[in-house]
Order: sequence, then structure tokens, then C-alpha cells
Amino acid sequence: MKHVIFSIICLISFMSMAQVNSDSEIFKQLKSRDSLLFDRGFNLCKINEFEDIISEDLEFFHDQGGLTTNKIDFLKNVRNNICSNPDMKPIRKLVPGSLEVFPLYDNGELYGAIQKGIHDFYIQEPEKELYKTSSAKFTHVWVRDNDKWMLKRVLSYDHHSPE
Repeated sequence: MKHVIFSIICLISFMSMAQVNSDSEIFKQLKSRDSLLFDRGFNLCKINEFEDIISEDLEFFHDQGGLTTNKIDFLKNVRNNICSNPDMKPIRKLVPGSLEVFPLYDNGELYGAIQKGIHDFYIQEPEKELYKTSSAKFTHVWVRDNDKWMLKRVLSYDHHSPE
């Protein structure tokens, strides 16, 4: 009997922590933030369009680039690395179907979410075809601050060259 009760508790816990459907409001909101961060910011270097969704105490853990522990340094790194050379411009593309969102609750109240997925990176050079340089996994922790989603923690890992 103890095993049955334990199994039911585990199942309920798992169900409450399960990823949301891609048509849910939270999924759409965080996919929109992903697009703002990468499609507008990373790919087009419109950094000012995503600055206000980055937490002041952002922590960015990168398996090749190290640790960044605040918003100012993160934005400086984007400007100086991602957006500094238009002749060798990195481009990020989300792998279709890889994005997942897991809501975080405290006593039944939504306070954040974990977003994870896989993305591919390319280089765009003038008068050349876009070419793939790597793939990686990412995990983002988003928190709600005054009903606004803020990027608080980032894990960027498992970078590998294209096959």
C-alpha cells in the first residue's frame, strides 16, 4: 500500500511539473522572448530590444565561454563578440520542435519557468552561403517580476561541431 501511495504522489508531482503544450499561453510568451533575444538581438544585433528582459543579476554558464555573472557584462559580451564583426556574423536558429517549457510554481502561484531546447549556430559572411558552425543545448530560467518575464539564469552546453 505504501508503494501505491508513493507512486500516486510521484505521478501527481510529475504531472504538475510537466512541460506545457506549445499552444499554451506560457509557451507562446517564452517563445516570443526567445525570438526577441535571439532573432532580434543575437541575429540582428538589435540589443536594445531585449535589454529590459535581462535580469540585473543574470548568470550565464557557457561550456566554452565561461561564466558571466551580471547583465552589464552579458550585454558587453554580445556587443563585443556576437555583434562586432559584420563580415563574420554569427546567426542562431532554434531547432524546430526542440523548445520545451516547464512552469515553476510556489504554493500554486506561477513565479517562473524553465525553457530548454536545441539551437544551431551559423556564420554569415558577405556574398557566401550561411554555413553551420555548431549545435548546442540551452536551458533558461525565467522569473516573473511585476508580471514581466525576466531572464535570470542561462545554461549553454553540449556545443559540438556539425556532423
